[in-house]
Amino acid sequence: MTVSVQTDAAGGEALRPHAEHAFADELKALAAADDRPRPARWKLSPWAVSTYLLGGTLPDGTLITPKYVGPRRLVEVAVTTLATDRALLLLGVPGTAKTWVSEHLAAAVSGDSTLLVQGTAGTPEEAVRYGWNYARLLADGPSREALVPSPVMRAMAEGMTARVEELTRIPADVQDALITILSEKTLPVPELGQEVQAVKGFNLVATANDRDRGVNELSSALRRRFNTVVLPLPATSEAEVDIVSRRVAQTGRSLDLPPTPDGMTEIRRVVTVFRELRDGVTTDGRTKLKSPSGTLSTAEAISVVTGGLALAAHFGDGVLRPGDVAAGIIAAVVRDPTTDHVVWQEYVETIVRERDGWKDFYRACREAAE
Repeated sequence: MTVSVQTDAAGGEALRPHAEHAFADELKALAAADDRPRPARWKLSPWAVSTYLLGGTLPDGTLITPKYVGPRRLVEVAVTTLATDRALLLLGVPGTAKTWVSEHLAAAVSGDSTLLVQGTAGTPEEAVRYGWNYARLLADGPSREALVPSPVMRAMAEGMTARVEELTRIPADVQDALITILSEKTLPVPELGQEVQAVKGFNLVATANDRDRGVNELSSALRRRFNTVVLPLPATSEAEVDIVSRRVAQTGRSLDLPPTPDGMTEIRRVVTVFRELRDGVTTDGRTKLKSPSGTLSTAEAISVVTGGLALAAHFGDGVLRPGDVAAGIIAAVVRDPTTDHVVWQEYVETIVRERDGWKDFYRACREAAE
């Protein structure tokens, strides 16, 4: 199988290729095998889009790797929503793969995941509607040539999927610019006495963080324009281990990390620590625990293990060991130096210290905290 390589403007290999480039071969294979009806301007049928996200084996033997490990029905509902006239809102706590799913949905549906609005407290209305090339505006006055379309406007005109990240971080008045777009499927340009109408194939995927409720709550009018799909944390430890191991392997390849022997023991240990502290109870259900202030998400577990692999490869013997992940775990857990430090110390001394097979990890945690 050949590998599609995305390059930057300078001709170098991209550090983090867009999904449509990183998985170009899988998308091509799916398109070739896909004989099901496709909505207007979709690159794949809804069935093929779901297969791309969830993984599977095609009739010709091509293996489609899972991009998301979670309930199949959630993915099917998300994909089906994009085939209707309602926008999709992916909601969940930090680290539940909202952005990852959003990107892969856009890549599979439209073949382009780059029509993106990044939501922040300073996101201006122009990022959702349109702006102006002020040099041309001053020279020639308002014209289509002086207009700078937003990613959403481009998606409307070309019948593609636009993405809005962290919707609830965007100021409320800017959020409201989406209401007309999503309800009327049109974007007025009063300066020109014109409008841009969405063509078939246009839709929008937004993400929002459960922890940000109250920052900039969505108005009821805007929320009605979305079908909300809540992405949960992994249901089981094994599911989370699978997610972490897959993403760590992908990240390691993109960073050209030297290959290391199997690190599943430490991956399972990191996942166990995160899940126990996150849930407030040990795996066997016998001991209740205090939870730290951080989210301890799957994404953070991936980061901890990736950092540990880099330490093992560059400064160790190439084998992922407790000492390679201990410092990363402590940094993820102890966000508040007062309350979280107490939570971590209690966990280390009452759980880690007494657990069979964890003596080396206990020593590594003690050393990392010194």
